[in-house]
Amino acid sequence: MTYYRLAPAVVARILGLALILLALIAFVATIAVAVADGPIDLVIGIVVVGAIAVVIAAWWLRTKAWVVRCSEEGYAVRLVRGAGVRRAPWTEVRDAVTTTTRGIACLVIRLGNGTSTSIPVGLLAIDREQFVREMQRHLGEGQKITPL
Repeated sequence: MTYYRLAPAVVARILGLALILLALIAFVATIAVAVADGPIDLVIGIVVVGAIAVVIAAWWLRTKAWVVRCSEEGYAVRLVRGAGVRRAPWTEVRDAVTTTTRGIACLVIRLGNGTSTSIPVGLLAIDREQFVREMQRHLGEGQKITPL
């Protein structure tokens, strides 16, 4: 089984947004505590819990989260909005082509029933040409095709 994980730049963007959200929550909590004349420990607790959540999210995104998983039977895609078909066996794949969709380089896996899966290669922590070669290899092995 082969896993293709998120690119470090994508992880950094997600964590950056999480930190901005945490800062906004801390700001609102600080204002609420000041207006209600509440304990500052509440704000500190919110910030500590939020920081722990961001650290756990960073660990999960870097080590556990995957975008594409390939096995001998087929492939699965997750964490991609609008990918199309999320999983299919290799025997249903008609072909795989590279294309640009809305200015984003994608690998499109076209299935025999007319549906497809679009994978933006910029999301992956692998060189795009290497990813395409590896997907072609997986496809060939899955369909029991021997290369010339």
